[in-house]
Amino acid sequence: MGFLKPAPEPMPPAEFLALPLQERIRVLSTNWVTEGFNTPRMLHVVYILKMLGLYFAVGLAITSWTTDYVHFTDPGTWFDNVVVYQKLAVWLMLLEVIGLGGAFGPLCGHFVPMLGNIRYWLRPGTIRMAPWGRRVPLTGGDERTVADVVLYVAVLASLVYPLAVHAEAVPFLPTGTGPQELVPPLAFLPILVTMPLMGLRDKVVFLAARSEQYLPIMLFSATLGAIALSDSATSADFVNLVIAFKIIICVVWIGAGVSKLGEHFINVVPPMVSNSPGQLNVVKRLHYRRAPEDIRPSRLAWFMAHVGGTTVEILIPIVLLLTTNDTVALLGAAAMLVFHIFITSTFPLAVPLEWNVYFGYIAIVLWGGTALGAGFDASTYNIWEFSEPLLLIPVFALLLFGPVLGNLRPDLVSFLPSMRQYAGNWASAVWAMRPGVEQRLNELLLVETQNDQLQRMPGMTYTADEAEMTVQKALAWRSMHSQGRGLFSVLREHLDDLDTRDVREGEFMCNILVGWNFGDGHLHDERLIAAVQKRLGLEPGDLVVAYCESQATPWRRSRPQEYRVIDAALGIVERGTWDVRDCVKEQPWLPDGPVPLAVTWTASGYGRQATLTTGKDPVG
Repeated sequence: MGFLKPAPEPMPPAEFLALPLQERIRVLSTNWVTEGFNTPRMLHVVYILKMLGLYFAVGLAITSWTTDYVHFTDPGTWFDNVVVYQKLAVWLMLLEVIGLGGAFGPLCGHFVPMLGNIRYWLRPGTIRMAPWGRRVPLTGGDERTVADVVLYVAVLASLVYPLAVHAEAVPFLPTGTGPQELVPPLAFLPILVTMPLMGLRDKVVFLAARSEQYLPIMLFSATLGAIALSDSATSADFVNLVIAFKIIICVVWIGAGVSKLGEHFINVVPPMVSNSPGQLNVVKRLHYRRAPEDIRPSRLAWFMAHVGGTTVEILIPIVLLLTTNDTVALLGAAAMLVFHIFITSTFPLAVPLEWNVYFGYIAIVLWGGTALGAGFDASTYNIWEFSEPLLLIPVFALLLFGPVLGNLRPDLVSFLPSMRQYAGNWASAVWAMRPGVEQRLNELLLVETQNDQLQRMPGMTYTADEAEMTVQKALAWRSMHSQGRGLFSVLREHLDDLDTRDVREGEFMCNILVGWNFGDGHLHDERLIAAVQKRLGLEPGDLVVAYCESQATPWRRSRPQEYRVIDAALGIVERGTWDVRDCVKEQPWLPDGPVPLAVTWTASGYGRQATLTTGKDPVG
C-alpha cells in the first residue's frame, strides 16, 4: 500500500468487474493475503493521531484539569489514580456516541465524510431501530423524531457532565495507597437514566456507546463510589470499588476468550494480520496454508488464535483476578498490554483502536501501577479482600448475564453484550440487489453509497470501476470467515442472476443506512430491510439478503448455524442451517460449489431462483 494511494490492484478494475462473482472473490481474497483492505497509509496516520491524540492525550488532559492528583506533565500520576479509569471510560463513551471512536473512517465504510453517528442521530427523519418496538410502549416505529434528537442531546450532555465535574478526594484509604479521587457519584445518574431510555428508542445508539462495558463502570461508580465517599466509609469500601473495576475488565476479557472457542476464530486471525500495515508479507503468508492456492488458516494461525488469543484472554485474566502477588500481577498486566497492542497494530475492520488502548492502559493502572508508583498492589486489591462477599453475587450476575444468555440464545442478544466482539461467530448478512436498486438507496435521508463516496474522496479520488472494486473487498473479507462461505452458498443456491447483481457486505450497508455498525448483524436484519422497503417500495426479487445468526454455544461442534433468506418486498422466504465444519473446510470462493444447506422452513409457494408472490413470513 502507498502513503496517499492504494497499492496497485491485482488486475485492472474493468477486467475484474467482467468476471463472475465467484472469480472476483477469489481474486480479492487471495490479494488480501498480503494487501488487506489496501487502505493508503495516510489514513492509518489519521487513525493513529485520533487514537493517541484525541482519545489518550485529550482524555488525560481533561482528567488533569478536573482532578488534583493527576497531572498531565507527570506521567507517574497517570498510573496510580483510579479516577483515570472513570474519566477515560466516560471520554471514550462520549467519543463512541459522537462517532469518533470505533466505526470511524474507511475501515468501517465511512469514506466521505468519515463520521457517521452524530450526523444521523441529530437529524429527524433518519432510520431508527427500536429493539422492542412492538412490546415497549412509546418506542414503536422506525423514524427518528424531534424527541429522539432531544434525547440524544441529553445523552451527550450526560456524558459531558461527569467529564467536566471536579473529582472528590476519597477520605479513607488502605495503608500504602496514595491520595485518591473519584468522580462524584451523582454525576453518573444522568447517563444511567438517559442511555437506557435512548436504547429503548434506538438500540443503535445504545450499542454504539459500548454500553455493555462502560455503563457497569458508571453504575458501580455511582453505587460503590457513593459508599467509598460517604462520611461513614472505611478503607475497605474503596478497596471494594477497585476490585469491582477489576472484575469488570476481567469479565470482558474472559467472555471474549470463551467466545473464541470453536471453529470460527481461527478464520479471523489470518485476514486480521493481513490488514496490518506494518507486518512483513512473509509473516502474513505464514498464516495461510499455501497462498494463493490454499488460503485456509495454517498451523501458525491456529497457534495465534487459540494460544496467543483464546488462552491468553481466559487464563491471564483469571490469574489477575485471583492473584495476591504484585510481581504476578505486573507480568499479567504487561501481557495484556502486549495483547492489546498487537490487536491495535492490525487495524481490524470496525477499528476498535481506542477500546484497545483503554483496556491495555487500564490493565497497567489496576495491576501494574505499583511498579510505577503507589498503585493498587495485588496483596490489598484482590477479590479475596472484598469485604462484602455476598455482594459479589449480584456483581457477577449483572456482568455475566449478557455473555451467558448471548451464547445460549444469540438471537436475543447483540454480539456486543455477549462479549463476542472479534470471535468470528457473528450474525452477518450479504445483500444482493438488481442493477439500479443500490442507487435508489441514495433517496433516503443522509444516505450515500460507498461507491459514490469513494468517487469524491479529496486527494485520492477513485474512478467508478476502482470504487466498485474497492467496495467488493468487503465481500472478500467476509468470505474469508466461516459464515461468509455459508452466506455466499445461500445466495448461489437462490439467485441464478447473482453475477449481474450488486452484491454488498451487510455491515457496509448498515453504516450508510443508520450511521453505525460494529459487526452486529442484528442491526441489518429483516427489520432494517423492512424499513428500507417501507421507504422505497421495491419489487419482489429486487433486494435479496442472505442472513445468518451467530452459532449458539460454538464449542459444541455438532450445533448447526441458522440462516434465513429475506426478500425486501416479501419478508423471510426461507430458513435453514449449515454445518460450520463444512464451511471452514472450503476455500473462500467455494470452488467446489455451495456448502450443504438444510432447509427447515419455506414460505408457501416459494421456489429457489424464482420470484415469490405469496407466503410472507412476518418480520420480527
